[in-house]
Amino acid sequence: MKMTTEEAFVKVLQRQGIEHAFGIIGSAFMPISHYFPDAGITFWDVGHECNGGYMADGFTRSTGKMAMIIAQNGPGITNFVTCVKTAYWNHTPMLLVTPQAANKTIGQGGFQEVEQMAVFKDMVGYQEEVRDPSRTAEVLNRVITKARRLSAPAQINIPRDFWTQVIDVEIPEAIDFEVPSGGSDAIDEAAKLLSDAKFPVILNGAGVILGGAIEASKKLAEKLDAPVCCNYQHNDAFPGSHPLYAGPLGYNGSKAGMELISKADVVLALGTRLNPFSTLPGYGLDYWPKNAKLIQVDMNAERIGLTKPVAVGIAGDAKKTAEGILEKLTPDAGNQGRQERRNLIAELKATWSETLAAMDHEDDDPGTSWNLRAREKQPSYMSPRMGWRAIIESLPKEAIISSDIGNNCAIGNAYPTFESGRKYLAPGLFGPCGYGFPSIIGAKIGNPDTPVVGFAGDGAFGISMNEMTAVGREDWPAITMIIFRNYQWGAEKRNTTLWYSDNFVGTELDLQVSYADIAKACGVKGVQAKSMDELTQVLEKAVQEQMNDGVTTFIEVILNQELGEPFRRDAMKTPVSVAGIQREDMRPQV
Repeated sequence: MKMTTEEAFVKVLQRQGIEHAFGIIGSAFMPISHYFPDAGITFWDVGHECNGGYMADGFTRSTGKMAMIIAQNGPGITNFVTCVKTAYWNHTPMLLVTPQAANKTIGQGGFQEVEQMAVFKDMVGYQEEVRDPSRTAEVLNRVITKARRLSAPAQINIPRDFWTQVIDVEIPEAIDFEVPSGGSDAIDEAAKLLSDAKFPVILNGAGVILGGAIEASKKLAEKLDAPVCCNYQHNDAFPGSHPLYAGPLGYNGSKAGMELISKADVVLALGTRLNPFSTLPGYGLDYWPKNAKLIQVDMNAERIGLTKPVAVGIAGDAKKTAEGILEKLTPDAGNQGRQERRNLIAELKATWSETLAAMDHEDDDPGTSWNLRAREKQPSYMSPRMGWRAIIESLPKEAIISSDIGNNCAIGNAYPTFESGRKYLAPGLFGPCGYGFPSIIGAKIGNPDTPVVGFAGDGAFGISMNEMTAVGREDWPAITMIIFRNYQWGAEKRNTTLWYSDNFVGTELDLQVSYADIAKACGVKGVQAKSMDELTQVLEKAVQEQMNDGVTTFIEVILNQELGEPFRRDAMKTPVSVAGIQREDMRPQV
């Protein structure tokens, strides 16, 4: 069938159901964007390309549907680097379209030219370049299929002078594939270990959410009366109201979950690669059970055993694997110590809940006094924990939330719970600042009937704040965004208080800036909250207006400068001067 390359491209997008694209308009892809309205594809023109990628990530993680990101060749494309790598470690299928400088002039160092395949080599699950215009549809179809199969971004690179070519082509069908259920021998072995276990614990990761395995993991946990912990930043991997829910591990997670998994003789790590950061000690507890038998389940066999020694490795889908293990359990599985385990789970959860509810302030390490000084300096200000308690009080249970990286957001890791998956968006293990705001926009685009609330510290928010110029437009959905305002880069400042003797280099933010006022200048609502009651009321009103009136609100939460746990105690130490550094050694440039 005769058609142009851009028509073939758009027809493949249609056949694959790609309805949303994010980016900044550019001449390199105008031949295809010209057809977007007629094709039923919405182009969300963002303030910065990286934010467009975060929006696509939030859209896909909250809906399970894939989106596309696209920009001008060269600098527009390189602006996608951070968001694409973030999506990679978030296991987000994403179509990365990179129009390339023209074949006719490439290599001459021309306008907006860069080696785009090399740039993304370590950023995507799969990449391919169109070598001939006639192969446009074939390559695009394969790239989209690879993105879905690998649950990762995949890149198609296409020279811009391949557009507007007339080709004879048949549009390929979308390819479905069956996810693996794990080997039968491995399933049998895992079932035996869990059947014989005295204290089994289940650790749910991203694979449980992506694979729709929450219900399967619940049935397995109930059969065993096994507590269920969630991986770092995956609080929505198990229902928060369930009596077996033990909370998230990792940085500022659930102490109850840490104490419970420390007692495990068998751990089922379901749909998780067990990245090192997610199992770091917390609250003074080095809780990972060193002598427990570990069953690790991951779709990617290369990640099994990468960080922890395993007794059984299962390369398979989390849902199918959990169902397979449940079917193979012995009738008396879980009976050993069942009642004692139930009692301990309830006891530790209750104790932790009471502890968390009573936490008003952050402790100082021995020999330091920053948090004490912060409270004395601003006695009327809320602490971060007071802020989080006020937020949780008025946050709708059905809400989708996003979190940024940073100290104040991290303090909130233990607070939110969810009854279903795809509700909690976080920057993941690439850890970019600036994720929280754009990702919640993407979530709202995909879930227009669900309340959404984003969270960011003031430093991280500053990186993506240019999207304030985007969200106020009539065709953009309303969101609610909370900005924790303590006028500092908190994570770095915490490091400085612990290891660099309060030598604050680059940690302070401008006291004159008001994000609430900037919001108003952008044509949306901006308010400040300075007390717990005020924050609860303001947030409740903002969500109501978001859902009923289409009002976008930015809530600037004024906090004291208390700082929580550092991100990496294991990676930091106090420097010792050997040669010495003197200002007098600075020589002027000639």
